[in-house]
Amino acid sequence: QVQFVESGGGLVQPGGSLRLSCVVSRGPFRFLDLGWYRRAPGNEREFVARITHTDIDTYATSVKGRFTISREIANTTVYLQMTNLKPEDTGLYYCNRVPVFNYWGQGTQVTVSS
Repeated sequence: QVQFVESGGGLVQPGGSLRLSCVVSRGPFRFLDLGWYRRAPGNEREFVARITHTDIDTYATSVKGRFTISREIANTTVYLQMTNLKPEDTGLYYCNRVPVFNYWGQGTQVTVSS
């Protein structure tokens, strides 16, 4: 089955930036629509951004203009560049297919705090 390994999270001050990476393996990367999702403490997992196999990107309203999703076929990696981070961006970030599989990777923790 397709596997997702996320990395790049950390602790950052409000207004800061982070770049998340997700290596996708055991699947037809070139033909997958891929997305980033997050779960804040006490909340349900929510959609953040997606990129189609034709490189069309869409974003949740809360992150539009601050986050950018991209992918690199050569290393089967999808990225999430996050700028102007806010405390409400805190959460565990995951990547998955769009629509999602019924399993998830381990995620990477993003904490935005002063």
